Amino acid sequence: MMNTMTTDELTIAIAVPLEAEYVEQIRAVDPSVTVLYEPDLLPPERFPADHAGDPAFTRTPEQEERYWAMLDRAQVLYGFPNESPAGLARIANSNPHLQWIHAMAAGAGGAVKASGLDTETLRKFHVTTSAGVHALPLAEFSAFGILNGFKRSAEMAIDQAAKVWPELRTPTKLANGSKVVIAGLGEIGMETARIARALGMRVSGTKRNVSAIEGIEEVTNNDGLVALVADADAVVNTLPGTPYTEKLFNRDIFSAMKTGTVFVNVGRGTVVDEDALLEALDNGQVAYACLDVFAVEPLPQESPLWNHPRVLVSPHTSALSTAENRLIAERFCNNLRIFLDGGELPHLVDPVHFY
Repeated sequence: MMNTMTTDELTIAIAVPLEAEYVEQIRAVDPSVTVLYEPDLLPPERFPADHAGDPAFTRTPEQEERYWAMLDRAQVLYGFPNESPAGLARIANSNPHLQWIHAMAAGAGGAVKASGLDTETLRKFHVTTSAGVHALPLAEFSAFGILNGFKRSAEMAIDQAAKVWPELRTPTKLANGSKVVIAGLGEIGMETARIARALGMRVSGTKRNVSAIEGIEEVTNNDGLVALVADADAVVNTLPGTPYTEKLFNRDIFSAMKTGTVFVNVGRGTVVDEDALLEALDNGQVAYACLDVFAVEPLPQESPLWNHPRVLVSPHTSALSTAENRLIAERFCNNLRIFLDGGELPHLVDPVHFY
């Protein structure tokens, strides 16, 4: 059950960089809510939605004391303190009346786990994620990856760099009529499915709780992934990193794919066995891989993925857009209304499984 309280007692602290206009939107949700916002205590953003802010930013001892005093007064936090697992651990132990923290990330479970807090402590307050805010940019990036693979953009870039005009013209693949399998039909997966269907693609996918979904040809759990990918033209992973998804895309999955499959990963890098992916790229079962996430980030310099001619490396930035801060603030405002009305908050991080 929600741990609700009367609105005249509710104080919200802005723990991460945020434009003043969005702070005002939060204040406007309910006149009885107090919002604590001290921009001089927050690092400046280096780019839109830079939630951690400039790493060169430092607070004076007096500012540091003010920052934590502000956070300790609040029942609700917008962002993890210092946008870090260590900040989450500290506030959980120093603020006895903390009820809810809204995380900037869609997949905040990893940071919650990294805080090292025990389950009993984590059950004392809620952590919600910004899941769904990134659905559209990630879905657009997935479509971009599929089309890059189908239209052979990597090969064209190599030919262009070498100023080669091939004598033999190689046909490209139509998205229309092709089959895409989406591992993880959550908000990101469903938005990807919507765009894929607009391109005329047939869509199947996986879901933890299997049920029929309008417009999706076949839905299975992850155990059925091997069968699903066997006739897929493209496969997109949107799954989060959990113990249950670690290296889900292994040699068995890649070897089940037909020659020339396009693979896109916008979920988490730990879901993919990168050695198995490289083997599939080298034997042609994967014709092209568009990767926004990796098992180790930043991607190590020695990784062969950097230089592979049919791999696009994106530095975990495909979810970012200039609209992100606005979208997260809007999501938080909607959640705040639910919280004030005593409802159940969406997108809660599970304190045991961290998804």
